[in-house]
Amino acid sequence: MVAIAKTAVKLPLGSRRYRVPSGLDHRHPHMQRAKKPTSQKVFQQLRRDHAMETAEDYVEAVASILAEQGTCRGMDLARHFDVSHVTVSKILARLKVEGLVRARPYGPVELTEAGARLADASQQRHQIVLRFLMAIGVDEKTAHIDAEGIEHHVSQRTLARFRDFLDRNEGTA
Repeated sequence: MVAIAKTAVKLPLGSRRYRVPSGLDHRHPHMQRAKKPTSQKVFQQLRRDHAMETAEDYVEAVASILAEQGTCRGMDLARHFDVSHVTVSKILARLKVEGLVRARPYGPVELTEAGARLADASQQRHQIVLRFLMAIGVDEKTAHIDAEGIEHHVSQRTLARFRDFLDRNEGTA
């Protein structure tokens, strides 16, 4: 016989406030629900994805500004993203901790080796998605807008299929 802790509240089984002592389940085994991924885990993954999206956008922008102007400052990024210098400072601080940029207050922003690799990979993904969207008939303006969002969420398997499609179809149009 199982000993039940005295802390369990004894209310009718149909009551929502009935608490079953840990390790026991009053429901019939066939009535138990299958376990689903917890919404907490889903949201944690979503937050990580969005944080990575911001990192990719910023290192990509730094690389682009460096290529165009030779130097990149926080105000260049603020103008690029149409955000305040405070927002840029906070994001750059996070990117420094992650080892993606080097920056001093009021100084230029530089990409680390890891930041440059991330910027390059992000730009390559962007180009593949953009070319794919245009190859299937999306107009250029819409393709640029859509590619900016899709590039951060496309899986490697899907990206490979995009590449395969482009390899088979780009020269035949």
